[in-house]
Amino acid sequence: MGNRYDLALPLLTLFLLMIGLLTLSSVATPLEFSRQLLGVGLAVVPLGLLLWLGRDRIFRFSAWLYLLSLLLLVLTLVLGREVNGAKNWLVLGPIQFQPLELAKLALILSLAKTMREGYRDLFSYLPVAFLALPVLVLVGKEDLGGALVLAVTVLCMLLVWKMPFKHFVLGIVAVAALFPTVIFPHLKPYQQTRLTIFLNPDQDPKGTGYQIKQSVIAVGSGGMMGKGYKQGTQTRGGFVPEKQNDFVFSGVAEEQGFVGAVLLLALFGSMFWRLSSMANETPRLQDQLVIAGVLGVIGVQALENIGAALSLLPLTGITLPLISYGSSSLISVLSALGVVYVIYRDRYQGML
Repeated sequence: MGNRYDLALPLLTLFLLMIGLLTLSSVATPLEFSRQLLGVGLAVVPLGLLLWLGRDRIFRFSAWLYLLSLLLLVLTLVLGREVNGAKNWLVLGPIQFQPLELAKLALILSLAKTMREGYRDLFSYLPVAFLALPVLVLVGKEDLGGALVLAVTVLCMLLVWKMPFKHFVLGIVAVAALFPTVIFPHLKPYQQTRLTIFLNPDQDPKGTGYQIKQSVIAVGSGGMMGKGYKQGTQTRGGFVPEKQNDFVFSGVAEEQGFVGAVLLLALFGSMFWRLSSMANETPRLQDQLVIAGVLGVIGVQALENIGAALSLLPLTGITLPLISYGSSSLISVLSALGVVYVIYRDRYQGML
């Protein structure tokens, strides 16, 4: 029946977290670094709770978690704080967080529970759409990057669900047709610029184009071995904006060089491989769907963040999991990985 406990995933998570803290201690402000450390400490609470709850009770509370996330998303549209042109932060007294981070995990758990019987016919899509569309619409109104992450996550779960390949192709064709004709024209000007600027950074040389050009310069200037810890002239010199968030990969590449950047990519690749293996080792489709969803969330965020820093993909403001500054994102990712760990630990529970 295999080992009950998994050490690879916690170790890979710890290594990535250490790289993130090391990078932020160099490129972020002392206050930001202190808040990130606080986020690590706060993450112990949900992780401990998840380990105590176990697989069955986590699924039992998934519907309530989904409803809570919907409520918080609605409140954010009404009362949210606008940051960088998007109203996606909710402030409750001294607490400031992004409800999107809770919605990611809530949607994954709710969909997995709903899709546990597998694909049967076209009507099987109805409950999936019923759960996914409200979250996508609420998030997409203000956060295009967040909506992209959720959409790819749902797609990953649909593939594991074994949706017919022809449906997958039709969906891709529909998105390819609708995005430039219907979706893109209705985006805010700054969102349109972010999506296209990587093709020609000189289109906005003093704004988003400047950010991307400086990021690429920082990555290239690191050379093979890097400039060394706290020696990054581009990132620490203030030339790379949002170096603690959107362009944190630039800080890694400049200070640790090609070798450090490849090590980071290898750790993410190893985590994705381990998550895939864990999904294959769980006997129930419901559990496989959760792991696929978590893999989708972390995978698309890592791909998009690093690709944007290298001017290979559009800039959508997506953070690099476990590396970028942000307590909401950090706690969300660690909690999602905690859910995977618990599900894998309890994968045979109730089957004997």
